[in-house]
Amino acid sequence: MGEKLLKLYDRLYAEYGAQNWWPAETPFEVIIGAILVQSTAWSNVVKAINNLKTANLLTPARLGEIPQDRLETLIRPSGYYRAKTKKIRAFLAHLREHRNRLDFLFESDLLPLRRKLLSIYGIGEETADSILLYAAEKPIFVVDAYTYRLFTRLGWIGGKYHYGRLQRIFMESLPHNHQLFNEYHALIVRHASQTCRKVPRCEACALLYQCSTGNEPLIG
Repeated sequence: MGEKLLKLYDRLYAEYGAQNWWPAETPFEVIIGAILVQSTAWSNVVKAINNLKTANLLTPARLGEIPQDRLETLIRPSGYYRAKTKKIRAFLAHLREHRNRLDFLFESDLLPLRRKLLSIYGIGEETADSILLYAAEKPIFVVDAYTYRLFTRLGWIGGKYHYGRLQRIFMESLPHNHQLFNEYHALIVRHASQTCRKVPRCEACALLYQCSTGNEPLIG
C-alpha cells in the first residue's frame, strides 16, 4: 500500500503543486482556524479570522480577556458561533495551564499531546490532528470526509467512514514525516474540493485512469 500511496501523492503533486497549507501567520492562528472550520467552508473561517485580526486579538492572552458575547460576534461568520466560542474558551483555559505558551504545550510527545487535546471540550480527532500536524508540526496524518470520498471512489477502501481505520492506512504505510503528511492531506483536500466533488468532475480528473468509479461503464 505504501507504494500506491506515494504514487498517488506524486500524481496529485504533479497536478496541483505545493499547497502551502495551513494558511496562517502563527501556530495559534492555525488552532483557532481548526476550531472555526468545523462544519463550515474555509471562506467563512477567513471572515472570522479577519475579524479577530482587525481587532488585534489573535494571541492567547488577548483572546482570553474578551467577554464571551464579543467573541461570539467576531466569529459569527464561521457559523455555530456560540458553540465555537465555548470550544475556543475551553482551549484557552487549557493553554493557561501552560502559561499561555504553545511551546510549553507542544513539548509533549505526539501521543500524550494528542490525548491532552482530545480531553479538551470541542476538540475531536480531526481537529486535534490538524493542530498536531499544522501547528505543532508533529507527524500525524489528518483524514476527513474528502479522504474517504477519494479512496472509496478509487476502490481502495470500503465500508463506513471510520476516522481511525482510515488514518491507519497512511500511518502504517508512509514514512512519518510531518512535511509529507502536511502536503499530502492538503493535496487530497484540493483534489476532492475541486474535482472529486460530491458530483464528480471525472472528465477533468488527473486520476481517472486509475479510478474504479470514473471508469465504470455508463448504463442506459
